[in-house]
Order: sequence, then structure tokens, then C-alpha cells
Amino acid sequence: MTPDLVGRRALVTGGAAGIGRAVAVALARAGVDVAVTHLSHDARPVVAEIEGMRRHAFAVQLDARRSWDVDAAVTAAADALGGLDILVNNVGGLVDRRPLASTDDAHWHQVMDLNLSSAFYATRAALPLLPDGGRIVTVGSQAGVAGGGTGGVPYATAKAALEGFTRALARELGPRRITVNAVAPGFIGGTPFHATHTPEPAQRAAVAATPLGRAGTPEDVAAAVVHLASDGAAFVTGAVLDVNGGAWFR
Repeated sequence: MTPDLVGRRALVTGGAAGIGRAVAVALARAGVDVAVTHLSHDARPVVAEIEGMRRHAFAVQLDARRSWDVDAAVTAAADALGGLDILVNNVGGLVDRRPLASTDDAHWHQVMDLNLSSAFYATRAALPLLPDGGRIVTVGSQAGVAGGGTGGVPYATAKAALEGFTRALARELGPRRITVNAVAPGFIGGTPFHATHTPEPAQRAAVAATPLGRAGTPEDVAAAVVHLASDGAAFVTGAVLDVNGGAWFR
């Protein structure tokens, strides 16, 4: 366990699968009580795993593109855990890949809402509940600085905007000692995202382009999130921590 995190309470959006699930489990292992949101993935396994660590767990179904759903889910999570100290904005994804010329308004807004508006909604809802000294960590992407794969302009744009959101909010919340940071994963293997949207040849190319010679794991990202949520990162805010094995340098 991480002593300074024991007994704190966290909400992880999109916490039933992939990186979000790894974050939820890592926080629980550090001593945190954890609520997760989910849409299409079954949250019962991650809830059972967290409860197996003798931590409180709670799951609520959520379409994070709808602000009213987010407001209700954040309130329900805080009520279930008895408060909220940490918010992890993890919801995101790529609906499909298409060239910009074929990107209609509906697709653009769907991707932007899923990746950018979702973080805005959750953060706005959580702010009145977070204590001074709370933590906000957002999961972005290497695509936000490197551009991402072909056919992902809305996705890369949303992830780039999340970095600006992080820096601006860090300035705003500094007087409350609430730190606001982001992680930017590179190629993370074994996730629903890449299984759905990244062909095998592109996955192999991503590994070959990584100086550490392997794909990242959801646990690699989770470890970075736990650090940013801990007192060890109390003087870190407005930062974007790259978790990409050296595949991209700012």
C-alpha cells in the first residue's frame, strides 16, 4: 500500500476495462476506495477484485457524453464512498477511423464529446466535492502531441485539447492545492482500444518504434496515475507525464 493514499476515495471514469480497470485496481492496491463508471463493459469483475483487497468499491453505469448523466454518476459515487478525494478522467476512445473529408459533424462531435467533453463534465461535477489538496488526473494520449494514426484527426485533436485543459485548470485550482495532471500513454498493448482500432501490422510497427522494445501495459499507465495521485507528487501540477517507452519525446 501507499501510506498517504490509504482511506482516500477515487472515481475512475471508464474503469471497467483496459487502462481504466488497471488504474482502479492499482489505486485499490494502494489503499484507496474506488468507484468506477462503465457503459458497455461489465464492471462486476473489477468491483469484486477491489472488494477482495478489502477496499470499498462501487460501479455506476454512465454515458460520459451526457452532462446530466455525469452529474448524477459523480454524486452517486461520492455518496457511495462517503466523499471524493481523487478524480481520474479516463473515459475516451476512437469511434472509427475515417479521413477528414469523410468526417461529418455528428462524428466530430461524438469523438470530441467522448474524449474531451467527458473530462470537462466529470471535473465540473467533482470540483465541489473535492477537498483542498485533492487530485485530478486525466488520461490523454501520445496522439495529442504526435498526431496519432491515420483517420484519427478528431481523436488527436481532443487529446491535444485535454493537455490545455489540464494546464489551465492547474492554474485555476492552485490556490486550493488541488493538483491537476495528465498522463499521455503511447502504444499500450492488450487494451480494447488497440484490439478494435489498430491492425496487427501497425501494432508491430509501434513496438518496433519504441526504444524500450516492448508495448506498454495498462499497469504501466496505472503506476503513473497512482504516483500523480499521491503525496509524492504534491508539488507537481499542470504536468503531462509521457508513458510511451521513449517512442515520442516532447
